[in-house]
Amino acid sequence: MASSKYEVILQQDVTNLGKSGEVVRVRPGFARNFLIPQKIAVASSARNRALVEHQKRVALARAAKDLANAEAVAKRLSEVSVTIPATAGEEERLYGAVTTRDISTALAAQGVTLDHKSIRLVDPIKRLGSYDVNVKLGGSMTATFKVNVVKK
Repeated sequence: MASSKYEVILQQDVTNLGKSGEVVRVRPGFARNFLIPQKIAVASSARNRALVEHQKRVALARAAKDLANAEAVAKRLSEVSVTIPATAGEEERLYGAVTTRDISTALAAQGVTLDHKSIRLVDPIKRLGSYDVNVKLGGSMTATFKVNVVKK
């Protein structure tokens, strides 16, 4: 006995079914009782297909704008070197550590605003010296800049 299929447009990725924005054919009960009430999918109609295509175009435009902004910040960071004065004791060991918040504040003083959560430190900075610091700018884009920790 062949069952009829119902076309829906997925609103989010569903394992073993499809990715967001795809039109898939499912059993009517699955669509009516699970996918549509959970807002995982909407019924496939000309209006809904046009709406999904519009949302895809908007998302692509937003992604392109974010990428351009990230590239501009990466270029600016490549030209920046940050100096952070810190109190140090014997053997150039710091009292405390230089944190991502300290680095973010020093960058802001130079005109580069970054969220401290995007700054990646492999190990906490606990000694005087020069360090390479990575910043996650969005997607898979990262940038590196120098941080110099000097004695106060």
